Amino acid sequence: MPEVYNWQLGRKMLYPYEERHPKWQFTFVFNINRCIACQTCSMADKSTWLFSKGQEYMWWNNVETKPYGGYPQFYDVKVAQLVEQVNPGGQVWNTRVGRKHHAPYGVFEGFTIFDAGAKIGQAAIGYIPTDQEWRFVNIYEDTATSMRALVDGNDKTGFTAAEPWKSQGSSLPEHETFFFYLQRICNHCTYPGCLAACPRKAIYKRPEDGIVLIDQNRCRGYKKCVEQCPYKKPMYRGTTRVSEKCIACYPRVEGKDPLTGGEPMETRCMAACVGKIRLQGLNRIGEDGLWAEDRWHPLYYTIRVEQVALPLYPQWGTEPNGFYIPPRWAPRGYIRQMFGPGVDNAIDRYIVPSRELLAVLQLWRTTQQIIFRYDVIPGPKVFETQIHGRKFEMYNDTVLAFNKSGKEVVRIQVEEPIYIRPAERVQWL
Repeated sequence: MPEVYNWQLGRKMLYPYEERHPKWQFTFVFNINRCIACQTCSMADKSTWLFSKGQEYMWWNNVETKPYGGYPQFYDVKVAQLVEQVNPGGQVWNTRVGRKHHAPYGVFEGFTIFDAGAKIGQAAIGYIPTDQEWRFVNIYEDTATSMRALVDGNDKTGFTAAEPWKSQGSSLPEHETFFFYLQRICNHCTYPGCLAACPRKAIYKRPEDGIVLIDQNRCRGYKKCVEQCPYKKPMYRGTTRVSEKCIACYPRVEGKDPLTGGEPMETRCMAACVGKIRLQGLNRIGEDGLWAEDRWHPLYYTIRVEQVALPLYPQWGTEPNGFYIPPRWAPRGYIRQMFGPGVDNAIDRYIVPSRELLAVLQLWRTTQQIIFRYDVIPGPKVFETQIHGRKFEMYNDTVLAFNKSGKEVVRIQVEEPIYIRPAERVQWL
């Protein structure tokens, strides 16, 4: 099996195909701290692509409550257990390695799904979810748990007189009792498990934007993509006997929507987000397969410069192109196993953001056009305080965003303007 370089793992790994990279890569960042689980994103996606017979259970976009929720249920726990069975106790990170462009989170010394799969004669390790596990897309929604319960192995919630520690309350930076919302679509991975697994070679990664698609004419419904995608985003459709998955609303990304006059446009789930948690873009890929330096791209800055956004389960080895700003209140041990060893740095930078990061974060959900570059115009200092013993200053900077053609599409300030209705126009109840 060939070896490919995975920058999220900081090392080479096994993969069934030779290394190959697109010119641009479909990328997104979700800010977990802002999500209110309104499911507007899920319904926008469902009403656009998944309203036909045979697609009833399909949710290419879903928002699940962690730690108990999942769609399909237990998908992440089951994948982790499968890898652990092949490599007991070996899923560890070496964080002593310098935080370089080629290994920003250190080096993962464990097994990926491809390493584990090679041990048992498969392209990638995986499983087929049962029908029962697909039943409820919002199972355990808003269900909290205590970190002590997870550590002690007590898989239960609630408070009893015999457990007074549960009623002691919580305080930042970590909550004793917690839950958070995890927003998921297909990650359009650099090394997709679904693509690696398909015996028909019906799955391909587009060279122009890195979007991963299933050729419906070639697919024969063997479900290998369902089995070996660790995120379980390819889904089998019984009425047509082929698999389907998120297509990243590629006509919008191509600029086919008349609303933007030919400019690349964000997906439906991104554009509909009420909580302003989502920003989607296209990042340039260099000849070496790594992200080309693009200092004034908002996603490049957020992911590679500030490193405040992290990949979901990077240890699985698919090099997902979906990134998350981790929840600041959740126990660090739990979210480290989800987002890797960069969690502490990411949360510290988010809690006390730099002047530039605070400005860039204002761009989330300000336009349906894909942003390719930003600029910041300095403004006056408007606020100063201490956050966890660290000085924080807020400046009312103005951030500008530009589309692919270089045209300004957004101009917004850090401090939202306040408008006071003139006295003569006040309406009294």
